[in-house]
Amino acid sequence: MANHSTVLPPPGAASDWTVAQNWSHYTPEEHATWDTLFARQSKLLPGRASDAWLRGLDVLKLSKPGIPDFEELSERLMKLTGWQVVAVPGLVPDEIFFDHMANRRFVAGNFIRRPDQLDYLQEPDVFHDVFGHVPMLADPVFADYLAAYGRGGQRAMQHDALKYLGRLYWYTVEFGLIAEPDGLRIYGSGIVSSYAESRFALDDPSPHRLRFDLARVMRTDYRIDDFQQNYFVIPSFDELLRVTVETDFAPLYDSLREQPDIPVAQIISDDEVITRGTQDYARSRASGK
Repeated sequence: MANHSTVLPPPGAASDWTVAQNWSHYTPEEHATWDTLFARQSKLLPGRASDAWLRGLDVLKLSKPGIPDFEELSERLMKLTGWQVVAVPGLVPDEIFFDHMANRRFVAGNFIRRPDQLDYLQEPDVFHDVFGHVPMLADPVFADYLAAYGRGGQRAMQHDALKYLGRLYWYTVEFGLIAEPDGLRIYGSGIVSSYAESRFALDDPSPHRLRFDLARVMRTDYRIDDFQQNYFVIPSFDELLRVTVETDFAPLYDSLREQPDIPVAQIISDDEVITRGTQDYARSRASGK
């Protein structure tokens, strides 16, 4: 998501923080890194990723070798859902992030990780942003959800409530699961772009998998440097969009401020538990093993 790290755009960026992708400047090694990551994830994800994500991967022709050209990608997306992909040099301020999203512009880093960073990179790169996020933008309902989220972010800034809305983004857009007829599936970009978490989120007995509840999610802390210990499962993208559009967030924010945050990995009495995790992974990490 976004941050507050700087106020002015860096040299070479426009006032909205966009830059040229400079697709022709990618090196053969950088294209090869994309191809390596793509081959590994696309082999793993059938039967794990949501139907919507897999459809998006196919219809956007992301299997073409090399880092995608944002202009070509945006042309396909515009015809499907009215979205486009714009390049940025890294994380952008919140107001810029939300303005782009509210206007159906998805910001994507124009750099790619080094070969020795295949398994983890803290700052999102072009693989995380495009492979992870963009297939879901081809789904009309999820595309509407992200645009609504952008508008909600603009209002949340006025209510000093970005902490709560950021958690909603984290547990849906980045690390969300969906219940499909054949079982739980991944749609969150932080999972689908991660070889290790694509397996952990669905297969490992350690994390809790809980039914999505808007207020509950917005009270829940998260970690950015490790696997999640709570995953929230939506019943459908239609329901996620409905809850987002129909909720009056201003009184919800007021209510959340009066309640304590919920720690990572905790289950509360109101939770609808789909699978109760063993928490063995969390305990092993805490003990340093």
